[in-house]
Amino acid sequence: MKKFITKNAEETKALGVRLALTFQGGEIVCLRGDLGAGKTTFAQGMLRALGAEPPYTSPTFVVIKQYKIDNDKSRIRNVYHLDTYRVEVEDVLELSWKELVADKDNVIIIEWPNKMKDIIPAEALWIDFKWLDENKREIVFSRNVDMREFM
Repeated sequence: MKKFITKNAEETKALGVRLALTFQGGEIVCLRGDLGAGKTTFAQGMLRALGAEPPYTSPTFVVIKQYKIDNDKSRIRNVYHLDTYRVEVEDVLELSWKELVADKDNVIIIEWPNKMKDIIPAEALWIDFKWLDENKREIVFSRNVDMREFM
């Protein structure tokens, strides 16, 4: 496990950037935490680092947003940002879930993944967000990720 404390939204985004810069394609990132804990802010940093076109908004009401990536330096071609707060497993499966996770040219970011645990591959990175105060967040990675070169 790896734990970070961020002191503001910009630090939370920057941590998302650092993580995304380690991606090779095929990553699945599960973001857990209460409302306002920093999940979407962190995702915005990842999306920016991966070269997705803004705006970066939570897909709360659309369930899934696809960002096409046009970058000759990376094999990543799509980033899928899901918010599964209001849906069931069957709904996600109908969105071609199995194909999305099998394609190593994709990166998948899931907010509110708890209900989807049964269909999320074991190699997914789970990140827990905790609101400490108005600006501070505790962000805990389920496993160590080598981000030394991006500090």
